[in-house]
Amino acid sequence: MCADMPRSDVLLQVEHLTMRFGGLTAIDDLSFDVRHGDITALIGPNGAGKTTVFNCITGFYKPSIGRITMTQANGHSYLLERLADFEIPRKAKVARTFQNIRLFGGMTALENLLVAQHNPLMRASGFTLGGVLGLGGYKRAEDAAVELAKYWLGHAGLLDRADDAAADLPYGAQRRLEIARAMCTDPQLLCLDEPAAGLNPRESDELNHLLLFIRKERDVGILLIEHDMSVVMESPTISSCSITARRSPMDHLPIFASIPR
Repeated sequence: MCADMPRSDVLLQVEHLTMRFGGLTAIDDLSFDVRHGDITALIGPNGAGKTTVFNCITGFYKPSIGRITMTQANGHSYLLERLADFEIPRKAKVARTFQNIRLFGGMTALENLLVAQHNPLMRASGFTLGGVLGLGGYKRAEDAAVELAKYWLGHAGLLDRADDAAADLPYGAQRRLEIARAMCTDPQLLCLDEPAAGLNPRESDELNHLLLFIRKERDVGILLIEHDMSVVMESPTISSCSITARRSPMDHLPIFASIPR
């Protein structure tokens, strides 16, 4: 479903989200907002249902009850629970990363970012024929895709590793490469599932700089998961920002920390 409306500060609105698996209620009457250009942290212990929230937003699950509304900068509004999973990144402009790194380890860092641009490249190729024949339209699209990939590799601090296999990169660099790959899909909402897990202080600082750049320069709303409140509170990204927290109806998933621009 799509509708035109004036721009709202609210990018993502989750209302009364409930997800049941048989007799198990994983999410119970959860509501929150993510605003354009803000970083919002979803905080709770392991098993609280944080990843299930992401799975509902990105279409892996269809919620049992509730509404998830994505309102883009141009005013177009989508009800995510009514979209097929493959339509959510393409139409609603939602991208995500996972708890476990899911890069193509045998491909180079640059190739991983080109894979994220598969759909526009396929359209430019006329679904293979133009690419095989090397037609001008495909060549221009390919050059633009490479430039976009280099742009995000540069901001992720990985341009000098563009031709290295993704599996050969340090763990922190692989985390940033995943985010760069997600940004190559031109999202308006970026969902990050525990992006700082396993990072050392230097790698966390590099990650924070990348997230601040995405928020400031691209006006992308960021929704991230953390299970440890101290990770969010001690993050350099948050130290200079005011934080507002509000309780969820769920006792085991108590806090949303919203970091305004």
